[in-house]
Amino acid sequence: MPELSHRRRMLVLAICCMSLLLVSLDNTVLNVALPSMRRELHASVSGMQWTIDAYTLVVAALLMLAGSTADRVGRKRTFQTGLVVFTLGSALCSLAPNLEALVAFRMVQAVGGSMLNPVAMSVIANTFTEPKERARAIGVWGGVVGISMAAGPLVGGVLVQSVGWRSIFWLNLPIGLAAVMLTARYVPESRAPRPRRADPVGQLLVITLLGSLTYAIIEAPDRGWGSPLIAVCAAVAAGSLAGLVAYERRRAEPLIELRFFHSVPFSGATVIAVSAFAALSGFLFLNTLYLQDARGLNALHAGLWMLPMAAMCFVFAPLSGRLVGSRGPRLPLLLAGAAMGMSGVLFAAFDAQATDGLLLAGYVLFGIGFGLVNAPITNTAVSGMPRTQAGVAAAVASTSRQVGASLGVAVIGAVLSSGASGSAARFTEAARPAWWIIAGCGAAVLLLGVVTTGRWAAATARRAATLFGDEERAPAQTSASTSA
Repeated sequence: MPELSHRRRMLVLAICCMSLLLVSLDNTVLNVALPSMRRELHASVSGMQWTIDAYTLVVAALLMLAGSTADRVGRKRTFQTGLVVFTLGSALCSLAPNLEALVAFRMVQAVGGSMLNPVAMSVIANTFTEPKERARAIGVWGGVVGISMAAGPLVGGVLVQSVGWRSIFWLNLPIGLAAVMLTARYVPESRAPRPRRADPVGQLLVITLLGSLTYAIIEAPDRGWGSPLIAVCAAVAAGSLAGLVAYERRRAEPLIELRFFHSVPFSGATVIAVSAFAALSGFLFLNTLYLQDARGLNALHAGLWMLPMAAMCFVFAPLSGRLVGSRGPRLPLLLAGAAMGMSGVLFAAFDAQATDGLLLAGYVLFGIGFGLVNAPITNTAVSGMPRTQAGVAAAVASTSRQVGASLGVAVIGAVLSSGASGSAARFTEAARPAWWIIAGCGAAVLLLGVVTTGRWAAATARRAATLFGDEERAPAQTSASTSA
């Protein structure tokens, strides 16, 4: 890709951020609308879980395919296709006559969504080649999540309260169409010099693994953890995982490049992404149901309660990008893990829902933690890998986020299904184990932030670089992982 002027690079970043705004706004608005959708469509808690997880599962299953496809056929072309499909899926969701149709149309949305964020991140990685400049660009990217979290609950609350839940999908239409036109005009095309071949067997194993695992977690509370169907799903998930690892090891160009995981910083970023996004999705799912079903607030008032969390995310996401660029990923990871963990403990051990002050403190702490965690995840994942495979590396990081989001909703929903309906006091008691899970996710981020940013971790990143025959780039990988 030819060298672009600073103004053109900023424009490319803005267009890529539009795709992130499209997806993130859709998710945050959807959470506010869940209780209204549940009432109109006569859905259970598990039905609402599928409304979210049908999307995240499809995205997680297709992200790596989308990343490698973009490297092969062109990142701009893949990005545009994703925008069109996502926008079409949004229009269909707004017309869904029942829960089954809504879940199916969410899967159409997800096919488009799988082509957006990882491909956009690959475009950013190839546009901003200087490590510190790239870290700042990723900080801006993370700030868009904060914007969507701030705007989503308010916009969603207004729309649900005044027009109805179907209107939340209309938001995506003008943003999607504008992004398509701007991409056609301003984003340059780029490809990997040596893109990897398709891996249909690996792709099928990934879909089977994620689908069977999530189905078992979501449906187990209703069917029973010892039911034959749940046991079969668990066995299928375990077999798919074993088969995937064995098969991918033998392929010259696998769907999941297992050599990436020889780098402790990269592996750590993957697990941190799963933990952080499991905590986020569980946090949003819990609080949406608590504020509207247990406390009896309407959608707009529930959105206003979530605003402090969104505001903190908006403030701390770009700050995290600057910290990663100047001091490395350790400090933002440690602060993120501590803040998210403390938020979970406030709810689990101190009944933060009991007083407005503690509830507000829990929201603020979680917003700070999640705002800080995104930039070090993305920067480490992309910077630690060869630029020629940026699409695949970005897709692995994005897949980890979606897997975490799916598991968070599945596990938290399974915990709540045991008896969260009714009064606020009953909800608080039923949700206590879920809050301990969220606190554990924060502790995992904190611990991995220590383990993956030291000298030993940096040495593993250098050794991983040599596995790709990329010795010349090995020191840069280490620098990007520890100080970019």
